[in-house]
Amino acid sequence: MALQSNKDTRKAMAKSGNSSAKWGRKPVWLTVLGLIVLALGLAANYYRGPIQGYTAAATTYSARVACSCRFVAGRDLEDCAKDKLSGMEMVSLSENPDAQSVTASIPFVNTATATRREGYGCVLESWEG
Repeated sequence: MALQSNKDTRKAMAKSGNSSAKWGRKPVWLTVLGLIVLALGLAANYYRGPIQGYTAAATTYSARVACSCRFVAGRDLEDCAKDKLSGMEMVSLSENPDAQSVTASIPFVNTATATRREGYGCVLESWEG
């Protein structure tokens, strides 16, 4: 008998719009989203070494090629950005005309700078890889 009245009470609370009945359980999509974020975080941590290696290669290559394109060949930086290889869409380029350098970066992951030196062309700044 008590079990039946408990069910009736819950039904009445749900119909009346009581917030405790509405918000008592988390939506399934929120749990699924949390599991996806957790899985991505674990995968990124597991593959941290290869990711850092690929991003270092992408930024150093892009910086040196864009520096040569910009300050040796004399093209605009926007035009030089077209020379990036497939898969390097996340690499962003910025220039410092006074120092004749180009910095390539993948936000929050890696950055590399190449500077034009007379007689050498564009040379990467020292970095620890």
